[in-house]
Amino acid sequence: MANDKELEITVDYNELLQRAVAVLERTRISIARSIADNISNAHWEIGRLLQERKLDSKHGAGVVRRLSTDLKQRYPKMGLSPRSLWLMKKFYCRFCNSSLKLQHAVAVLPWGHTAELMANKWTKDNDDAILYYAIETVTKGWSRDLLVNAISLRMYEQSCLSVEKDNNFATTLPVPVASYANEVIKSTYNLGFLGVTEPVLELDLEHRLVEKIKLFLLELGKGFTYIGNQYPIEYKGRNGIVDLLFFHRGLRSLIAIELKAGRYKPEYAGKMNYYLSILDRTERGEDENPSIGIILCAEKNHVDVELSLDGLDKPIGVADYRLIIPQDDLKQIIQDEIQAYDDEKQKGNE
Repeated sequence: MANDKELEITVDYNELLQRAVAVLERTRISIARSIADNISNAHWEIGRLLQERKLDSKHGAGVVRRLSTDLKQRYPKMGLSPRSLWLMKKFYCRFCNSSLKLQHAVAVLPWGHTAELMANKWTKDNDDAILYYAIETVTKGWSRDLLVNAISLRMYEQSCLSVEKDNNFATTLPVPVASYANEVIKSTYNLGFLGVTEPVLELDLEHRLVEKIKLFLLELGKGFTYIGNQYPIEYKGRNGIVDLLFFHRGLRSLIAIELKAGRYKPEYAGKMNYYLSILDRTERGEDENPSIGIILCAEKNHVDVELSLDGLDKPIGVADYRLIIPQDDLKQIIQDEIQAYDDEKQKGNE
């Protein structure tokens, strides 16, 4: 009896602990966002002050240097160098006439990310590109290095080419969930971090992804939790094995990924539909949305996908992947990195 009582207390305590952690996590995230918003507002207002007083590098450099010195005496840890103050003016001038949507998007970014978007030649004059990368950064939790890499890979330009959705989410998921799933699940995934330079077998591709699961999760996006690979499923004597199984916190759905080393084949959709039926019967929680399948293949044809998904009742998306960076892109990335290095070196000598 004593052991039963202790077990009951332990279970109650674990639930209490989980709830307390959830409260503190929500508070911590809220505080972090609030701090980021306030810092961004401060940068905006200081930039506005410099612009309103028509201060520039020719007529105002001395004033800005003096302002920097006085402000640093009061706020030594806030990074108020002359260069930072000029960057604040640039921030205000760049976005003061932009849409409210874009202003709100950049306002929640870390300052280094905003500086990168204002300086990078592929984004600095393109509001749509900046909005795309700002949203991707927030939703996927990109570091500045990941942002730079995404810009180098021309992810915005690639997203503009992917106008057709290779999934049936609109007919198999509730409207809000379908809309969110379209945002979360991409039509192309870049697996260049695997270091693969030639075609690979499906099992080898899976092993490489499992070995670098953290990088794969970053590529999938924010909210994915890894459950397992070669995950066995069974229902009334019928068995299956899911290549990779995840759970997405925002969608509240299990995400099953099937890896295919070659071109997409229509029969893959039927097999995924079968696996999702088993997952929904055996693994899906009462408060969860339907399980979602992603067929990740080396190549796909939109017509094949459209016809094979027609009539299926389980939400399935088909995506392709890139294992290596195309040679022209690689050359450009190297040139950009060399130029960036030279620019930084030049600034250091000034």
